[in-house]
Amino acid sequence: MTVDLLCFGEPLLEFNQQSDGRYLAGHGGDASNCAIAAARSGARVGMLAHLGADAFGDSFESLWRDEGVDTSLVRRNPEAHTGVYFVSHGTQGHQFSYLRAGSASSRVRPRDLPVDAIGAVRILHVSGISQAISSDAADAVFEAIALARAAGARVSYDPNLRLKLWPLARARAVIHAAMSMTDIALPGLDDARQLLGLEDADAIADRYLEMGAGVVALTLGADGTLVATPERRQRIGAFPVQAVDATAAGDTFDGAFLAEYLAGGDPFVAARYANAAAALSTQGYGAVAPMPRRAAIEAFLRECTG
Repeated sequence: MTVDLLCFGEPLLEFNQQSDGRYLAGHGGDASNCAIAAARSGARVGMLAHLGADAFGDSFESLWRDEGVDTSLVRRNPEAHTGVYFVSHGTQGHQFSYLRAGSASSRVRPRDLPVDAIGAVRILHVSGISQAISSDAADAVFEAIALARAAGARVSYDPNLRLKLWPLARARAVIHAAMSMTDIALPGLDDARQLLGLEDADAIADRYLEMGAGVVALTLGADGTLVATPERRQRIGAFPVQAVDATAAGDTFDGAFLAEYLAGGDPFVAARYANAAAALSTQGYGAVAPMPRRAAIEAFLRECTG
């Protein structure tokens, strides 16, 4: 399979709390979520991931194959486990609890990377979470970025700040270094405010453009997305829906955005499409199950504009 988009990161088995208090098993991890969202929008996408030699790892490989995500770069580690997380829901929104220390993904090192495969893609997508889980993993992401850039591929980066994984000072240093090597910046407003110490969305977009990104898609929650390039910027409105679980809305945005951007090359069109995909993804529980496919997204867009 020829892959245009390669997502590198940590898969996590998900247990998501339902309205009756029980937990429903599923799949998560931002890179995996992004890959599936992109595949459901028609992108040719692959996963670069390390899994444990366990039933959870088997489940991910089966999931990706079923979703049309290439698994040829997935490796299994018999000495480590696949990560797990739990999602609970309350008045303050969704909360996460993780069992990921020592996972197979956290043990990935730069020398484990498939050099030729990374250089053959059009876009490499990585995130701050992939760098937060261990120093080795952080170094591996930097190496993957360098390999992609050296081969002429674009780099997409979502900071996905998780302060339970590392202190803000280290997160800033590592994420800013990665952002300086990024072509497509996909930050969320709350994360960017903490990382940059700026409040205004336009100022945040300016800063990421100054760091070197050619495209910034800054998600603003209910206010939509601010898309900025060196030549143009525009706020793309959100699509109000009756949301029940926003667990993977940001990852769905990333995957849908990258799929549409690969298809047409217009970041403003891609953001509108991704806003619709993210809105639809909040109408069910769990990370993967509610992610919409292209036909549903396009039908929703027609309905909203019709």
